[in-house]
Amino acid sequence: MTDTATVSEAGGDEAFIEPVAMEDDPDELFAGDRGVLDSEVRRVLVHVLQRRFLLADRNRDEWSVLLDNRQMIESRLNDMFVRLVVDHDRGVAFKQQVRSDLLEVPILLRDSPYSRAETLVLVHLRTVYQRETAAGEPSARVDVEDVEQTVLSYFAEADGDTARRQRAIRKAMERLARDGIIDEETTGRFRISPLVEIVLSAEKLRELRDWLREQAAGSGAEAGDPDGRGVAFALDPDDDEADADDEVDADDEVDADDEVDADDRQPDPTKESLR
Repeated sequence: MTDTATVSEAGGDEAFIEPVAMEDDPDELFAGDRGVLDSEVRRVLVHVLQRRFLLADRNRDEWSVLLDNRQMIESRLNDMFVRLVVDHDRGVAFKQQVRSDLLEVPILLRDSPYSRAETLVLVHLRTVYQRETAAGEPSARVDVEDVEQTVLSYFAEADGDTARRQRAIRKAMERLARDGIIDEETTGRFRISPLVEIVLSAEKLRELRDWLREQAAGSGAEAGDPDGRGVAFALDPDDDEADADDEVDADDEVDADDEVDADDRQPDPTKESLR
């Protein structure tokens, strides 16, 4: 942003440039502002940086601004080694950290992977979504009781506390709802968003299913169950604790997973936030 100027006449014919004070510049958003983007474009840029997703159905105005100014917003992100991904079919935009073996890239974003309980819920949601869409259904829905019944079977019998596991599943559902992966249409009834395909690809779903089957076989043998019907999957130590996330705005970033081993979590390229 540059200072504007006015033209004044001196002596009738002679013109000169008269600087305008920055505080009188109508395009300046704050003192010392050197930005060139309009206010609404800046806000969308900040939205993309702060939050995991920008959803067309939840953020109609921001989505329109993003599409109208995509090149400019993408340029600003690229200056920070961040890539903008826009999926028109699913109506979602998100950021990704640029990583390269050929170029030393400073890392601006950090991964915020899902917890074990959240990953197991995602596996079930993705499975239901895949089944319903393959059957030609326009949308996929689940009841929280169905989610609980299925996901509870994934946890280790040694954990022993059904109430604790149910709380972990409910918390996982709440977090996935905040991310826009599920939408609660009526009490306990959720529509699964196409976002689940982005968060958990078909390839990753197969890997997790194979892993669950291996866990089932191993835990079944150890527990005297030759058919491997049980799945040993211990809860995270912090899954039973009261979580401050419940009071966080639906679109805020959540960092409760930092102390848990990364090997126990499902990486998600869309779940990157500012360091």
